[in-house]
Formats: sequence, C-alpha cells, structure tokens
Amino acid sequence: MTKPNVPLTTQQIFDRYEEVRPRLPQVTTQPNTVNIQSLLDIADQVDAFVFDAFGVLNVGETRIPGADVRLDQLRERGCAIRILTNAASYDRSGAIAKFKQLGLRVEDDEIITSRQAALDAMGEGHWGVIAADADQLEDLPSTVTRLTDTAADYDTMEQFIFLSAADWTASQQELLEAAMQRNPRPLLIANADLAAPRDDGFSVEPGHFGHLIADTFPDHVRFFGKPFPEVYDLIGASLPTTPMNRIAMCGDTLHTDILGAAARGWRTVLVTQDGLFSGYDTQPFVRRAGLFADWSLCRI
Repeated sequence: MTKPNVPLTTQQIFDRYEEVRPRLPQVTTQPNTVNIQSLLDIADQVDAFVFDAFGVLNVGETRIPGADVRLDQLRERGCAIRILTNAASYDRSGAIAKFKQLGLRVEDDEIITSRQAALDAMGEGHWGVIAADADQLEDLPSTVTRLTDTAADYDTMEQFIFLSAADWTASQQELLEAAMQRNPRPLLIANADLAAPRDDGFSVEPGHFGHLIADTFPDHVRFFGKPFPEVYDLIGASLPTTPMNRIAMCGDTLHTDILGAAARGWRTVLVTQDGLFSGYDTQPFVRRAGLFADWSLCRI
C-alpha cells in the first residue's frame, strides 16, 4: 500500500498546515503564553476542559501516563470534561469503547467526534464512502457504497464522504481525483487532521487527502472536526451555560486544536511532550504560525 505525497515528519506536517492555512478559520492570538506545570494550576480559571485525544490523552493505542488521574482530579474540582476528537474511523460506540479500553473513566456524553459532525451534514442521495475495512457503516443515514478499487463506482456516486484513511491507497486516491476531474461533486472530509501521532510515527489522516482534492476543487470539499466550527457547536450544545472564556481546549497541534478553539473564543492549552511536536522546541513553530496558546505545558 502506497500513499501519495505523504508528510512524514513534524516539519512537513507543519509546513502543509501553513500551506492550507487560507482554508482554515481566521484568528489572531496574542504572544502571552504562560507556562504551567499541570492543568491543576489553572483549574480555578476554567469551568470545562476539552481534550484532544491523540498526543494529549494517548499516543496510538497507549494511554499517556497520568492522563487518567488528571481527568479524575479535574472532575473532583468541579470541572466539566469533554473529549473532542477528529478520529472518524469508528462509530460512536466504537469511540466510547476505545477510550474505555485506554483505561480512561469517560462518560458517554463527554465524547464528541468529528464523525458525528460530518454525518449530521449528510443529505439525501447516493454517497461514496471511504472508510476503514472494519467499519460497518451502520450509523450512516443514507444510501452508501464503500469505495475500493472498482473504478466504475466512483463515477456513479452523487457525493463522497471520507471517514478514514486507514485502508486508503494511492491508486484509490487517483480514482477519486479522476472522478472529481470528470464530474466535480461534494466531498465531506470527516477528519480534518493531516496526520496523527502513533507509537511508531505519524499516520496519514483524511485531511491530507482532502486537501489534495481541495487544491484543485476548493469549492467542493468541506472539512469537519477541529479547527472547523461544527464540532464546537456540538460542544457548546453540551455545555449550554458555560461561558466561552471559561472553556479551555487542550491539544498538541497548533492549526487544529489551538487555532480552532481560539477562533471560537475559548482559552487554549498547548501540550508539547507527546504529540506533533514531540522532541522539538515548540517556540519556532509557534512564532512562525503566529498561533499562541494561553498556556503551555508538557503533559496535562
């Protein structure tokens, strides 16, 4: 299995985010980041903590040490907890099961996924679906066909939704691109991430492939998940009485976690040790992007 133009390093991933920056929400942040030792240092300033998963709570299938304890401690202090993940490879029950398998005590209503936001946007019609082989697609609301290596399927679809890149190949991407060239149609990207930190490096995510299509057909591609607004609407609906400036997003990626939350008016926490910037000094990246979090720490 080969994948085209794949960003494999932190620098390449960051550079690509900067290239596609005009497609992301626009925001201005101030260079006033305060370094803290743990989220307990700011618990009295925050009513709800929203956590990215990969790079903050887990790396691949491994829980980051202390993450489970910290969530419990924040709850004990009266803080609401939400997990906001761009992972769209499994349905809601699968997402809930994953976090519980990690040993995190998480209530079902504390988890918000970009898949949920994308599925809410699906209308009627015949959808071509790009999904992991193991995904049963039982939560999709419309007529769907799983896209594989059958070239004819691509031309008969009225629109496309991209849930997972786990089993997506270079040849299948070429079929999708060729079909869009012949007949541009709506393409929903249910995971806006370019990449995600795993135990052995970075996995390539649907956002990477979506932006390749958007380079040619920007008006036909719609992205879901951080930093795009629909997932923040879902969080807001679950926290209807919480002021936006009392919500803090904790994430490892500047262009998704920090940018999207700042654009929403939330506070932001950049987590540096285990995610996209693991092994790097984050400051050169922060300054180049002009995306400054309110707080920064190694682990939550």
